[in-house]
Amino acid sequence: MEIIDAKYIISSPGYKNCPAPDRAEFAFIGRSNVGKSSLINMLTGKKQLAKISSTPGKTQLINHFEITSRRSHASSPGEGSVSKPLGKLSGQKRANWYLVDLPGYGYAKVSHKARNNWDNMLESYIRKRQNLVCLFVLVDSRHQPQPADLDFINQLGSWGTPFVLVFTKADKNKPGGTERNVAEFQEALSGSWEEPPPHFVSSALKNTGRKEVLDYIERLINSFTKL
Repeated sequence: MEIIDAKYIISSPGYKNCPAPDRAEFAFIGRSNVGKSSLINMLTGKKQLAKISSTPGKTQLINHFEITSRRSHASSPGEGSVSKPLGKLSGQKRANWYLVDLPGYGYAKVSHKARNNWDNMLESYIRKRQNLVCLFVLVDSRHQPQPADLDFINQLGSWGTPFVLVFTKADKNKPGGTERNVAEFQEALSGSWEEPPPHFVSSALKNTGRKEVLDYIERLINSFTKL
């Protein structure tokens, strides 16, 4: 997939305020300070698209970006598809879709009330957004399995939400560290999942995982079209 254009559209306080669900949508979420903005900027090729902050909990709204992409190759129909079919896009060279930057879960220096509001907003968006094709759950590859990540992923399983994992900041690990932590994370999920969810390894600094994630999105877009 080749990204032709990427631009910010709107920040919404809830799913009902989001743009019309008229195209495929891919949302990114993770614990605070997991490197979400850096990953989004790396994927789109625009360094300033998503605002990067060292302050946990900086993202507080549902942020929509409109993406225009060109297909890099033909993909097999249905490959990588998930639930909520949107119809095929065969014969089109370009695709318009939404990339969404969601507030983080877990630790952030906010009030209990604000935390609850975020949680309710996220659950409503994830469970009710009609055109959400896939949720990309970011996990910091530098750490061993964290309860907040595991709990959130298991919650997605109970909701039946289509998702994949992206292990971030791989460049910050010593040799073999990423592989060990990914393996430990998959092992931690084995008690709740028959098989581990699909995953990618990324580094915003080295562009690691960019092609793989974009190719995955491309396959999903090739399988679906507007409602």
